[in-house]
Amino acid sequence: MALIRINFMAASLHRTVPLMVCLPTDKLVPDEQGVPRPIQGPFATLYLLHGILGSEVDWISGTRIQRWADERNLAVVMPAGENSFYTDHPWSGETYSRFIGQELIDFTRRTFPLSYQRDQTFIGGLSMGGYGALYNGLKFHDTFGAIVSLSAGLNVRPGMEKLPAKPQWFAETAAYQHGVFGPDLAAAGHSELNLQVLVTNLLAAHVVLPAIFMAIGDQDGLKSANDEFDHFLTTKKVSHEYLVGSGAHEWDFWDRYLLKALNWLPLTNQAPVLILGILKLIDGLLQSFCVQIIKKYINLKARCPKG
Repeated sequence: MALIRINFMAASLHRTVPLMVCLPTDKLVPDEQGVPRPIQGPFATLYLLHGILGSEVDWISGTRIQRWADERNLAVVMPAGENSFYTDHPWSGETYSRFIGQELIDFTRRTFPLSYQRDQTFIGGLSMGGYGALYNGLKFHDTFGAIVSLSAGLNVRPGMEKLPAKPQWFAETAAYQHGVFGPDLAAAGHSELNLQVLVTNLLAAHVVLPAIFMAIGDQDGLKSANDEFDHFLTTKKVSHEYLVGSGAHEWDFWDRYLLKALNWLPLTNQAPVLILGILKLIDGLLQSFCVQIIKKYINLKARCPKG
């Protein structure tokens, strides 16, 4: 599994942006003659978004994503999202949602042998990135076939303008909230930044939603908001998977549930390629073995006296 670091100019953000890519192009599988050859794309792709305070290297250092992607012939793209919540900020000129849902997709597909198929293009994330995956996965529903959300920060809701009088950290300050969700937080809470509003509008438009996988730790402070969204999706009869497991807002939980999410994804280009190569190799070996047995039998028969 190749691990690639890239810097490219993102017009959506008006600057050079780093990202990490796991790509199985250096993986060898047997061809029809049993000769090891580099595996060929296009590859199913998972776009993974980090959480607040994170960076494009978080998933590599915090989980076993590189190993698991290699086992599944899955390409993984991990962009830097700053502390943006992956939403558009027209007031600053930085359109993170457009970057994630359009520009990043276009750039990586042009650059690497990635699948263009919706059912083989996925988006996932944790915490802030869990919200970003849900928001952008739903918003760009024609691009993404499945969404993975771990411990999502579902902060956008009615009443979000009521900020703490004494913020405990920067994400609770008015400056940060306005910078991410806009100058009118009351309006934001009733806009499509609120996932319940977004889903309701998409259902009214008869949109086929991406498959949704959500997970949260039973000791996570964000559990109640995720429980509420699960209840909302159930009420709206939106098919989804929601798991609650042992753990808090931590990498041990995300590592475990990332694997569950990968097993849940509808991957179609993983095992068949490898298994087919192995079967062809076995078939070739068996044929060679049978030929040798037949030759030995013929030689033995020729040496035996007639009569």
